[in-house]
Amino acid sequence: MTVVIQMSPESLDQFFSKVQQQQYVQHLLGRVGLTRRRATCFVRLWAYLQLKYADTPEPLQQLTPVDTWVDCTCREAAALFYAESERGSERSAGMMLDKLMALGLIQKQFDGNTIAIAIPQPPELYQAKSKPATVIADQFDPRCDAIPVANLLASRYNWMNNSVTAVPYRITQLLRGWAEGYSRGMRVLRRSDNLNPVGFCLLYPTTRDSEIHFFGPPSKGLHLSGIADKDPFTLATPGDDTCRAVFIRSWNIEPNYADQSLLLLEDAQTTLQAMQQDFPNLCDLHTLIIHRDYEPLAKALGFQKTGLDNQAAVYWMYLALDRFLAIDMEDLPHSVIA
Repeated sequence: MTVVIQMSPESLDQFFSKVQQQQYVQHLLGRVGLTRRRATCFVRLWAYLQLKYADTPEPLQQLTPVDTWVDCTCREAAALFYAESERGSERSAGMMLDKLMALGLIQKQFDGNTIAIAIPQPPELYQAKSKPATVIADQFDPRCDAIPVANLLASRYNWMNNSVTAVPYRITQLLRGWAEGYSRGMRVLRRSDNLNPVGFCLLYPTTRDSEIHFFGPPSKGLHLSGIADKDPFTLATPGDDTCRAVFIRSWNIEPNYADQSLLLLEDAQTTLQAMQQDFPNLCDLHTLIIHRDYEPLAKALGFQKTGLDNQAAVYWMYLALDRFLAIDMEDLPHSVIA
């Protein structure tokens, strides 16, 4: 006699272990807007839908697309999401489902009675893919790179705007405007085969009167994300001997190329040395930590927190330029540059 197993949220860990779940969660943390909590909820939901759809659930070896609609009530979602914490409400679970849908991780439909969910195109991180192309560090080209870099940055800032439609057009205009003013500090990681940028670093020299903002609320420095209407930082012009500070205004690398961080770090050192010819009194590096994934790297480099903002989950960090230039990047722990 065949025993039909009824899949339930409470039995998930029997078919997809905690260790397996955490492996997926750890990789997912590279996606923008996906906190550890959201990633955990998504992985548990994904596994549950895959198991529930199977006629006879068996232990999972890997997660695969769920390309058909599978019923999932808010009660089931709550049991999945809050299994090891004080039980959250079904309303909270519904809000989490909406967030996962807004992030493009799931598809959801509701006919007035039943919620159905599908995951036909799981995150590209888990798709079978060829080995990433080799990359080179190169100068930002406002004619060719502005739009692809703007799209890369917009995808990194969507979560801050509670939107999946951050406007790349606005970022494109900012990038091209800054390139007209001073392009030396704008660097890209570029694929060697098709020349597409897969990483971007913006070293932005600021005027003396802009320095006060490095000691104020970090949220005031979020101009590139579209949160601030007016840019509080003025770009210094070459030859300004009162310019002392560089704002590392952007540091973004596509997850598939995260192991190429060392190349961009070494390039940043070379670029900053060249910038010292334009601004002989440069001595300070300031940056905003917006994505916590980059915090271990910043700390390994020696950056220190200089302030917090109660209104946003961002903060300023500082490092003396001379200290940064003296770092042997090859000695950095592999875990923070890969």
